[in-house]
Amino acid sequence: MATVLPSPPRVGMVSLGCPKNLVDSERILSKLRSDGYQMSPDYAGADIVLVNTCGFLDSAKEESLEAIGEAIAENGRVIVTGCMGQEAEAIRARFPQVLAVTGAHQYEQVVEAVHEAAPPARSAYLDLVPGGAVELTDLKLTPRHYSYLKISEGCNHGCTFCIIPSLRGDLASRRPDAILREAEKLVEAGTRELLVISQDTSAYGVDIKHHPRMWKGAEVRAHMTDLARELGRIAPWVRLHYVYPYPHVDQVIPLMAEGLVLPYLDIPFQHASRNVLKLMRRPANEAKVLERIHKWREICPDIAIRSTFVVGFPGETEADFQYLLDWLDEAQLDRVGAFRFEPVEGAAANLLPDHVPEEVKEERYARIMEKTAAISAAKLQAKIGRSLEVLVDAVDAETGGATGRSQADAPEIDGEVHLRDAGHLAVGDFARVTIEDADEHDLYGVPA
Repeated sequence: MATVLPSPPRVGMVSLGCPKNLVDSERILSKLRSDGYQMSPDYAGADIVLVNTCGFLDSAKEESLEAIGEAIAENGRVIVTGCMGQEAEAIRARFPQVLAVTGAHQYEQVVEAVHEAAPPARSAYLDLVPGGAVELTDLKLTPRHYSYLKISEGCNHGCTFCIIPSLRGDLASRRPDAILREAEKLVEAGTRELLVISQDTSAYGVDIKHHPRMWKGAEVRAHMTDLARELGRIAPWVRLHYVYPYPHVDQVIPLMAEGLVLPYLDIPFQHASRNVLKLMRRPANEAKVLERIHKWREICPDIAIRSTFVVGFPGETEADFQYLLDWLDEAQLDRVGAFRFEPVEGAAANLLPDHVPEEVKEERYARIMEKTAAISAAKLQAKIGRSLEVLVDAVDAETGGATGRSQADAPEIDGEVHLRDAGHLAVGDFARVTIEDADEHDLYGVPA
């Protein structure tokens, strides 16, 4: 009689929040799959559901709580992890049936909780798989052709609007050789674009005193510049996110001009007014930043700069906000996201005087979005007639259309390039595209 192997437990995952959370979800699921678990795409087929929460803003916390409630209603067997894990008492008070609650990047505790709630199926046939095969089971939650690469955890800054240090701790950098090995493995598996992420990419290696490690017969420092250079030798596209504007960021711009790193910087300036920046506990050197931006564009004319700004911060006056709008006119940033200030439990900004009324926040938010949309539209119009390299994200075989991104566009947060007569392309292809039209956010073109 044939031996019937036990059916492995199936795990569902709801991953909320930023790309850093997505990487955590990938690591957790990869470990569980190596332990013999299978993944379930829906609640009904899952023996256990993991909810990886976000706790950065109160609105994000509410979304996380709604996701936990939905998972309990649809499945009933739920483990909570992620940034909201530090509020375990509040989660259990609202959802006493939750099986376990763990904090951000506590991979071992999550896996242990899953093992306890849904023990892995043991089999002499299955357990003989060598440990070395685990590397082949790494699971990605992004498409095959791009991957997020986390280089550190935590943050050493004390911005008054942020609670990241209390959620994820102080800066903890990974070894450069470990990061480069992971990058190589991702590229070998089909990744064409590496998106470098952390809480503060510019601070990479500060905590380990930029200690060098051997890589391919040479030393590589744990420093953003060295790491970016080596990553550029591994992957076709390397995109830098969450770059704090330290002086040494200037050293990365020549790498962009050389083509080793994408000409793209994601720098969360947050504001331009010195008054507001000081209240935020961020460097108040907006004039110097403008000088640096102009210098960066001299070195690398195609550089795209994306940033985020907070409007309606406590103490922000109309003069402060108008200064920000004028600064944006001068800076001419390519991509801008804006957020209305939102008090977050535990943030020092909550105790500041002169909170801005909600109706004023809304009015300022509308004005900054109108301003940045106009700047974006003008910059994209200037690309009409140009030939750009595009990475294909999706192809519609029926219409012959395709969607991709230029070097100036990160997935999910920036614009897209919509293509006609592109049915011959495949997802993950690079294509040279002639730009024919543009709107406020996207480009339209045809493969050259």
